[in-house]
Amino acid sequence: MAQSSSDEDTDISESEISEYEDKSYEELKSGSQNLKTSNETFTCPYCPKKRKRDYLYKELLQHASGVGQSSSQKRKARDKANHLALVKYLEKDLMNVDVPSNDSKPEDESDSSVNSNDQFVWPWIGVVVNIPTRRTEDGRCVGESGSRLRDEYRSRGFNPVRVNPLWNFRGHSGTALVEFNKSWPGLDNAMAFERAYELDHHGKKDWFANDGQKSGLYAWVARADDYKMNSIYGEYLRKMGDVKTISELMEEEARRQDKLVSNLNNIIQVKNKHIKEIEVRYHETTDKMNLAMMEKDNLIQSYNEGIYFY
Repeated sequence: MAQSSSDEDTDISESEISEYEDKSYEELKSGSQNLKTSNETFTCPYCPKKRKRDYLYKELLQHASGVGQSSSQKRKARDKANHLALVKYLEKDLMNVDVPSNDSKPEDESDSSVNSNDQFVWPWIGVVVNIPTRRTEDGRCVGESGSRLRDEYRSRGFNPVRVNPLWNFRGHSGTALVEFNKSWPGLDNAMAFERAYELDHHGKKDWFANDGQKSGLYAWVARADDYKMNSIYGEYLRKMGDVKTISELMEEEARRQDKLVSNLNNIIQVKNKHIKEIEVRYHETTDKMNLAMMEKDNLIQSYNEGIYFY
């Protein structure tokens, strides 16, 4: 049975999350909540007030995991339990039934949102803002650790290398930079990271929109305008990387591959030359040994003939 509005008005304690998660999971299994909006898109039954609720399976899984594992004090325990139940239902009951096979998906899911002329900060870096901070007795600010955010993002499938909180003279700035692998799969992870926040209306446009007070984390993938930004993350981006287009990176990779092939060919040529020199020395040594053996045989023969003659 679906939860009543009176149930939604009261929260549960943190210790009751596991029990409530099991209850919500059983409700999902019973079919009381409708998740599908089309053959390939889904909705989150626990976020009915959001403007856009069309998720691909992977996006809904990332959304549910992000809310369920959120460390934000503004997330109710009931909300976390419901989303954790949704994660369990998606992974255990929906994955093999309703999700399109990988054969029907494009090889690179980030292709639709990345243009070859888009200017990204290289290596791929994500920007996270509005991280909650608190002031200590000495007046400095402290906030979320980089390792905790990194582990949360890894659990959501974004696979960052590290998360670096940015500090200034006041302490934790409430901003962090997320480093992804220097590879095309790293870009795919970075774009999935950005897309997850956009779907939750916590992307870059939402952060800079003049629509009142902001709550929760906002994040996106750093591009040229972020690199030039007169801000703490702009300053750090200029120290950590450079601005490249996808086309430039592909050309650089092609040049590196060509150089690698050229170097390998040179190494092979040197090795082949060395082998030929060894073969020549081997044949020379063999000829000398054969000549020495012939001379030895002749000496023995001459000696034997001399004895016989005598």
